[in-house]
Amino acid sequence: MRNTISVLLVSLFSVISLAQASDSPKNWTFLIYLNGNNSLDDFGTTNLNQMEKVGSTDQVNVVVQWASMAAGKTQRLLVKKIDESGKVSSPIVQDMGQVDMGDYNTLVDFVKWGVANYPAQHYFIDVWDHGSGWHQLQSMNHVTQGITKGPIHAQDISLDENTGHWITTEQLGLAMGEAAKIIGHKVDVYGSDACLMAMAEVAGEMTDSVQYFVGSQQTEPGAGWPYTELLTRWNAQANATGADVSKILTEEYVKSYQSGGSNSPDEVTFSGFDLSKMADLDATLNTLGAKLRAVDSTERAKLVSAIGSAQSFTNQDYDDLLDYLNLIKQANVRNLVPADFADVETAAKAFIIANADTDTFNRATGLSIWLPADKSTYSTYSDRYKGLKFSAASSWGATLESLFQDSRN
Repeated sequence: MRNTISVLLVSLFSVISLAQASDSPKNWTFLIYLNGNNSLDDFGTTNLNQMEKVGSTDQVNVVVQWASMAAGKTQRLLVKKIDESGKVSSPIVQDMGQVDMGDYNTLVDFVKWGVANYPAQHYFIDVWDHGSGWHQLQSMNHVTQGITKGPIHAQDISLDENTGHWITTEQLGLAMGEAAKIIGHKVDVYGSDACLMAMAEVAGEMTDSVQYFVGSQQTEPGAGWPYTELLTRWNAQANATGADVSKILTEEYVKSYQSGGSNSPDEVTFSGFDLSKMADLDATLNTLGAKLRAVDSTERAKLVSAIGSAQSFTNQDYDDLLDYLNLIKQANVRNLVPADFADVETAAKAFIIANADTDTFNRATGLSIWLPADKSTYSTYSDRYKGLKFSAASSWGATLESLFQDSRN
């Protein structure tokens, strides 16, 4: 009898020990907020299959909140290594029915649940869906494998076509603020698997709550990120930091769309930012902006003209910051000298820790900024723009207002 009791106690101790081991924090938890309640729904399955080729490991939990328009429901999954192309086979941890993926509180709730159930030392939050930078998409057709599928109606990020709601740039900042409180420290990496999000205006909303930010200046092809390659390299690098993961994703994303990559060739960009360096960038733009605001009307015309020549992206009022500054230098604006731009260039290069692009975007340096080319476009968004954290911290809104003070349209 004593032997039996001893065996039972040993067995019970083993079970308790295994439970404790499984509950101990991993190095990383990757939280993917996959909003397929829109025209990208089919790509959700594709990306989940890519994740399943690696799955969750001893290093990284891969946890997904997956909304599918076709399925009419939202599920939470712990992604496992399962190779069944065309079918998602990872275990469903929670079936939620229909939820509003365009409500930033839903994103916060997912983070809260993910942190409670899959604790880790570090967290990467990925919002997957259509994106349009800091304001709505002006116009774009959705092209899949060379076939035009019709116009995308994108608003900021995470449009849920079932509800008509989306997460605004400002709300995304609020969500990351709540996420940092839940985690107990800054979110290690925030990323948008979505179009046009690598902007100073978007990043500026989360500087107090996120360490590293990743995203694309240009629109993303429907296939989005190459999750197999990302997870493979991530797991191969022991004790990977947020900067490491940001650089890995930047390299693998662009490589996947080049000849011989895992996706159909396309023209793309990708960047990683160190948000701890954003205050320096804001300060230098403030100083430069004061000089730009002081030029006379003749020289202001040169500043506006340069906007039309700068490297732009699908939204024509989204331009590459450093490319624009380089064009201003070439324009020989009176009372501006190359040294006036040096501090901004230095701060931007410290801020942009990773940048890659294909040939079409060889003038892209990693960071987009709002640069409307006419007063009409400026006026459309100016009131909202003045409320963004980046606009206030850098005085960029005031600089833009000064550029168009002589314009009637």
